[in-house]
Amino acid sequence: MNWIYAHLLTSIIFLPLVGLLVTLAIPSRYEKTIRVVSIVTSSFVLLLVGKLWGGFAGSGEFEFVEIASWIPSVQIFYRVGADGVSLLLMALTAFLVPISILASWREINRSVKAFHALILLLETGMLGVFASLDVFLFYVFWEVVLIPMYFLIGMWGSKDRIRAALKFFIFTMAGSVLMLAAILYSSNAAGGSFDVVAWYAHKFGLTEQFLLFGAFAVAFAIKVPMVPFHTWLPDAHTEAPTAGSVILAGVLLKMGTYGFYRFAMPLFPMAVIKFAPLMLTLSVIGIVYGGLVAMVQPDVKRLVAYSSISHLGFVMLGLFSLDPQAVEGAVLQMVNHGISTGALFLMVGMLYERRHTRMISDYGGVARTLPVLTAVFVLITFSSIGLPGLNNFVGEFMVLLGSFQTRTIYSAVSISGVVISAIYMLWMVQRVFFGEITNEENVKLPDLRVREYWVLAPIIILVFAIGVWPRPWITAIERSSNTFLGLTKRVEIFSPTASKGAENAFPSFVRRGEGR
Repeated sequence: MNWIYAHLLTSIIFLPLVGLLVTLAIPSRYEKTIRVVSIVTSSFVLLLVGKLWGGFAGSGEFEFVEIASWIPSVQIFYRVGADGVSLLLMALTAFLVPISILASWREINRSVKAFHALILLLETGMLGVFASLDVFLFYVFWEVVLIPMYFLIGMWGSKDRIRAALKFFIFTMAGSVLMLAAILYSSNAAGGSFDVVAWYAHKFGLTEQFLLFGAFAVAFAIKVPMVPFHTWLPDAHTEAPTAGSVILAGVLLKMGTYGFYRFAMPLFPMAVIKFAPLMLTLSVIGIVYGGLVAMVQPDVKRLVAYSSISHLGFVMLGLFSLDPQAVEGAVLQMVNHGISTGALFLMVGMLYERRHTRMISDYGGVARTLPVLTAVFVLITFSSIGLPGLNNFVGEFMVLLGSFQTRTIYSAVSISGVVISAIYMLWMVQRVFFGEITNEENVKLPDLRVREYWVLAPIIILVFAIGVWPRPWITAIERSSNTFLGLTKRVEIFSPTASKGAENAFPSFVRRGEGR
């Protein structure tokens, strides 16, 4: 136990692998035991993240840093650490995984061992992505995530699962190849180091910045996903099992936005200035386009999938606005989207489990037979569309308020996305839950079971906690966001006429070379 707390961050990252090995050692016929081991393991990870949070100082620098030689011949180290943003996303990951496993208790009834082993492997990959300070290590964890998600979709998805899984794999791999090329070039330019802090301090040339930012940006834009790289997402969400959809929406998409936050933007500030209008335009297009396409979807799961494109557009708008409020709102919105959209996918899965259909036209009037599920669905719908007092309102309001200061036109157009979101979400709720029951199969449906109460209760608590008292969450990311802005706005350092003292614009931990 002492070793665990001495190496708390490493313990959090790799504890799911311990659970995976235990799961593999259990005979396949003991399905209940396998499920229990997976839930206990992932729940213990959540407890350790809570312990990590308790020791977090919120200094704006990387904390809990651990360094060990890995491949010394090429200066690759096992180097991990966390600031407020990475810690918040690790907490989101640790929160959603046990909930996803519990939600799949009845849905997954074949190859149970393989399913839970892949979920635990996926958790290690996601936690590693958010904790990596060595860029090569980040890339390894980034690729680790790809494999289990491919199999989760391809093995336990719906009828068109193979095509959706292949599309997901091809899109993601295409971006990964570009990112790997950019990583190798950047390492060579930075003296062979893969330390992200060393990269922050390196002066990449103007042409280098444009090309490297482009390579990283494409890889991360595919994962977000931004228009026009979004076409894999609706298929993957629609065909994935419930747990796959929850983790995909809740965490995997945030790997893309986190990539922009941690790497693409602070490493190449001159390129950010050059490409900001393009990125902001694509963000606004995603907000409006995602909402309009969601509005006409006949499949409720596909509707929620397209809503993610719209909601993640607000995150990208906030990041590229380069305003402190907008950036903090964007980070908070990463978490809010994971909570609200994850909950929507959970409840769509509950509806599908009862009716075995996702078509909106097959429902109608089910509020009479599912009053509790309806109440929770309506609550999360209000959260998703940004009702004041609930979590999404805080993030969206901060993004719009901050972006209006620096990117007024983009912010003004984006407000239409809030209206569109309210239209398609409330219209969907009206058609699914209210009105007359026209289908006899909707007359006798069981309401929420005890297990489903346990699945939804923690999410409801967070929806209100963040919406009513957002200050603790904003405080956790405030200094980290200031560091991000300090790195991303340090364009004078890269100017040909930069003064000798320009390096003072670097955050202090970069000047010290912390983590090298």
